[in-house]
Amino acid sequence: MTTDHGRRFFVADYGMALVLLGLCVFFSLMTLADQYPTGAAAARQLAIQINASGKSSVVIVERSNDEDGVFSTELDDRLSKSGVRVLATVKGEPSEVRRELIRIGESGARVDVFACNPATAGWNVYEPMRARFPSMAGAKVLKPEPYRWPNFLKGENLLNIANQIAVIAVIAVGMTLVIITGGIDLSVGSLIALSAVVTARLIRDVAGSESAGALGMTLASAAGVAVCAASGLFSGAMVTFFRVPPFIATLGMMLVSSGLAYLLSNGQSINQVPGSFVRLGRGADLLGVPNAVVLMFLIYGTAHVVMSRMVFGRYVYAVGGNPTAARLSGVPVRRVLLKVYTLCGALAGLGGVVMASQLRSGSPTYGQMYELYVIAAVVVGGTSLSGGEGQVFGTLVGAFIIAVIQNGMNLMGVESYTQKIVLGLVILGAVLADRLKRGFSA
Repeated sequence: MTTDHGRRFFVADYGMALVLLGLCVFFSLMTLADQYPTGAAAARQLAIQINASGKSSVVIVERSNDEDGVFSTELDDRLSKSGVRVLATVKGEPSEVRRELIRIGESGARVDVFACNPATAGWNVYEPMRARFPSMAGAKVLKPEPYRWPNFLKGENLLNIANQIAVIAVIAVGMTLVIITGGIDLSVGSLIALSAVVTARLIRDVAGSESAGALGMTLASAAGVAVCAASGLFSGAMVTFFRVPPFIATLGMMLVSSGLAYLLSNGQSINQVPGSFVRLGRGADLLGVPNAVVLMFLIYGTAHVVMSRMVFGRYVYAVGGNPTAARLSGVPVRRVLLKVYTLCGALAGLGGVVMASQLRSGSPTYGQMYELYVIAAVVVGGTSLSGGEGQVFGTLVGAFIIAVIQNGMNLMGVESYTQKIVLGLVILGAVLADRLKRGFSA
């Protein structure tokens, strides 16, 4: 019995994490491709190549952007220190570079190397110069050497995965608690839209529109979260006091919230918000990690402590396992359910604020189908739809499984229709695994 219990504990707690790891390995292998260093790293490698070639006269070619500016500055500095003559640094579009190269060729200056990055090396401007000017006849086009690395494992792609899943993952915390109690909340997608619209409208009409300050934006965001928390409280009251099935109660609130979002916005997107409003959704104040991702991990850390170390967490599991027994044991079942649905609504509201920040607007169309992705993340993460079982850590893993599948298939060029089929099969597989674990018990 002990061995069987330990095996089930391992599968429940670590099985999905192993699945996530396997998916990462799979998509890493499938997206393995040639990568080229950029910026200062590209300059360092190219400087070594030029010094090893023995060439002494170089023209650096770059585009007009910050990354290429770092590349050319670093390369010029390194070549100058090693005694290589940098004739000129030419930048811009191919037509602009062509004019500058013609000017250099007409001056008669000898050019040994066109020092390029991977983008500028592909321009069709060098061969005509070599054919036209004898001083450029022997010039080589050099660029940094490629290395093999998966597109999936690029740092910016991994941060993009985390940032894209942040809203779903935050809302999934509340949904996990609801499902553990044996309920469900279909209104979270519409609450995203309601929160985003309320927040954006208050910023526009009350806080000063595009000149709104930090305090005004914070209060407007808090109001958006509060409205959604009240919606969750209403759903919880319908479930606890009037015995309305959670599916029906939250379905009705889904329609109400969506309708309110359209009424408050007149069916239009509200985008009269200051540029600083995007700091929550797009900013990165901690070691380059997006603020939305930091917020997501803080919420999961707090939820883990609450569910594993605090009385409220034990109450949630007790209500989901057997509400009658929990009530007889002194658990305030109604109060627990009210708190759970209120918290789920509040987190949906917070997700709406994050989305409004990411998109710098509030629209009644936000959050469509998100309730399904949130429920999918919870189920894939191992929370049982029958209630009484589940962990917030598993939900986070489930959210990342969904995000990794979508991102990996996008990188592989899989069309969206096939992606839906794969995600549907993943959800069905997770539910089937739950039923197998329970031995098909009712």
